[in-house]
Amino acid sequence: MKSALILGGTQFVGKRLVQLLLNEGMEVTIATRGKTPDSFGDQVSRLKISREDANSLQQAFQDKKWDVVFDQTCYSSQEAFDTLKALDGKIQKYVFTSSQAVYDFGTNHKEDNFNALDYKPMLKNRGEYTGYVGYQEAKRAAEAMLFQKAKVPVVAVRFPIIVGKDDYTNRLKFHVDHVENGKAMFIENPDFRYSFIDSEEAAKFLLGVAKSDFQGAINPGSSDDISLRELVTLIEGLTEIKANLQLSGDPSPYNLPGSWSVDTSRANVLGYKFTPLKQLLEELIQHYALDFDII
Repeated sequence: MKSALILGGTQFVGKRLVQLLLNEGMEVTIATRGKTPDSFGDQVSRLKISREDANSLQQAFQDKKWDVVFDQTCYSSQEAFDTLKALDGKIQKYVFTSSQAVYDFGTNHKEDNFNALDYKPMLKNRGEYTGYVGYQEAKRAAEAMLFQKAKVPVVAVRFPIIVGKDDYTNRLKFHVDHVENGKAMFIENPDFRYSFIDSEEAAKFLLGVAKSDFQGAINPGSSDDISLRELVTLIEGLTEIKANLQLSGDPSPYNLPGSWSVDTSRANVLGYKFTPLKQLLEELIQHYALDFDII
């Protein structure tokens, strides 16, 4: 593998992936809307595309080839369909950033709990998918389109919640800040359970599966899961501050309609290792804490 196209690559896991690819000595092309600057200078090539404009993809990819494409920005079946068409004959492997959202709510989902080959996708644009249910359908339909239509091996990486010191969403930081500052916080279902993965390990995993012979769906991430009640207790223990939980408080960004966790044994059997969940969360809580003297 000597060359890679990244659809995205300017934020969070994408930035980490670009740097890993460059460290491998690969030729890297970033394809984005061109609105978010990056720090890679002349180390990468850049293409300007719109995922919602099939013509922009055809024009940008014309007369070009790569060994692998990493698709970080696909949020509809139409985008998956258009990208496959534009990259026909131009790539040898397709690595899709999917989500554990393809599964119904529940815990310890194995990859076989959603089979994209059995799913019948309707062609829709991203604006037609609304809310969490829409996001779930979009990822399911995109996976189905890729697995059913691609002429090259496809990997769907079903990420759990991604966290890290570079997490621009600040969803985990929200909980640490509220506990430290005594701000009221509302957690609707404290016993729902969630899986997590470190952003650096997420990028390394994408690179790893691209270099491997693996194809199909796979769940990466730290082993085990954690409830929001347990997460708050962990923050309380590290900060020595009692959380202020109130119905009138700011709603947790992790307030979802159900548990959301995955079984990562397939990735483990393939030799991939991830930071234990408690260690991962403790390190990030300590990072986010405002007063490090109390840690």
